Parts: sequence; C-alpha cells; structure tokens
Amino acid sequence: MTSQPSACIERTPRAFDFRNATLFGVLTPVTLIGVPTFAYFYDYTWVDWSLFAALYVVTGLGITVGYHRLLAHRSFTCPDWVKAALLIAGGWALENSVLKWAADHIRHHARCDQEDDPYNAKLGFWHSHCGWLFRIDPHRDEKYASRLKQDRIVMWQHKYYLPIVLSGLALPFIVGFLYKGWVGGLGCFLLAGVGRTFFVLNSTFCINSICHLWGEQPHGKENSSRDGWWVSLVTFGEGYHNYHHKYQSDYRNGPKWYNFDPSKWLIYFLSMMGLASSLRRFS
Repeated sequence: MTSQPSACIERTPRAFDFRNATLFGVLTPVTLIGVPTFAYFYDYTWVDWSLFAALYVVTGLGITVGYHRLLAHRSFTCPDWVKAALLIAGGWALENSVLKWAADHIRHHARCDQEDDPYNAKLGFWHSHCGWLFRIDPHRDEKYASRLKQDRIVMWQHKYYLPIVLSGLALPFIVGFLYKGWVGGLGCFLLAGVGRTFFVLNSTFCINSICHLWGEQPHGKENSSRDGWWVSLVTFGEGYHNYHHKYQSDYRNGPKWYNFDPSKWLIYFLSMMGLASSLRRFS
C-alpha cells in the first residue's frame, strides 16, 4: 500500500463550531469511559449486545444505502416508504439530516482535494476524519442542496431530524428497561445507543480519512481516493473508494462478485423484491 502525505495548502479561516464540539465532547467520553465503567459494575446482557449489533447494521446501512447511494448519487430508485425507512435508519446514526449530509458529500465529489472539499484529506488525517466537523464550513453552496430540496421525503426527514435521532436513542433504553428494569435500560442505552452511535460515526469517518490517505488506486489517480477492502468490513462495502470516485453513481462500491459489499447486496435484494429499480452500474 502507498501513503499520501498531507500537504500545506491555504485555508480560509473557519469559526469554531461549539454545537458539534459539545455533542462530540459528550459522546466520546461517555463511550470511552461510561460504557466500560458500567460493564465493570453491572456488565451487559445478551439483549444489550444483540441490539448493539442490530442497530449498528441498521444505522450503518441507513447511511450507506439511504444517505449515500440513494440520495447523494441516485444509484437506484425506490418507493417513498422504502426511502423514508432508510432515512430514519440513517438519522439514527447521528450524522445530520440527509439534506446536509448529501449536500456535503456531493460537494466532496465535485471539489475533491480542493479548499472547498468539506473533508479534504490533503489537510491531514485529523481534519478528514472528524476535525472538519469542529469548524463552521464557509464554503457551503446552495447549489449542492438544490436537487435534494425538491424531494419531499428528504425535506420531511430534515424537518423531523431531531425527533428521529431521539427515537433512535430511546429505543435501546425502552428495550433494556422492559428486559431488566432501570439498570437494564441504562445499560442498553449506553451500549446500543451511545456506544453504537460512536462506532458507526467513526466507521463512516474512516471513508473520509483512511480511504483518502492509504490504499491502492487501481481505477485512477485523478484524486486522493483509494481502495481499502478491509475498511469495507466495518462500513458495509464503502472501502472500495477509488472505484466509487471513478464511477460515482454505480450502486456497487465493490464491483466484483466477491467484493464484500453488503450495501450492494441489500440494494439488489430490494430490486428482486420489487422495492428498488433503475439500478445503475458501469462495466
């Protein structure tokens, strides 16, 4: 594998984003300190671990299939109720509404490695992984969100994003409470709610950072995107990133049959069930 060092480039001054900093300032220590502390005193039940795994898969696919391949790249179409379900699952991942997420991602592809690339990897690992979230982006442009704003399901999810997020955190507490009372509710909330959110967030961040810094470039070197099959193991197939930048609207990130890409398998399964159509692919 090859590595692309970060380069010093001119940056527009950016104001500190206190909202995101506060959010991550709470989420990170609760995960890294609170989750293991609870395990030491009470331990987690099979319900907690089962819901952690289930919600990791559901919310991760909500991002990769719903936010990314469906809305940002229009790699397939589906009925509104399927789209709404995917966007609820994606909302539970706490990665912003799909309106903002997809607009940023469209801009990333349009301006990759440039000053107005929101997670420009040329500014280093920290910036591309999550540092970009702690500064208010001065380069947001309405044109990247214009198509998304014409979608009524996108706008519905944007309007009700906060209740959707809260429902995703309330669900594990309710399940844990029904199984084992208040202690069970707290444990399930910590592991399957807060902890799961932390790990899904960082798996997504790995695409912006690792897959632009380390890996192979078999499909072109026009930008810093790279393939890292091993990243696909935790991101449901998103690690074939050099291919994705070359063929952005392909519903597959891993084009070979043996590539580990659960997101393409889900999309194909939906098409077999009559719940997805117009699957786009390139040879």
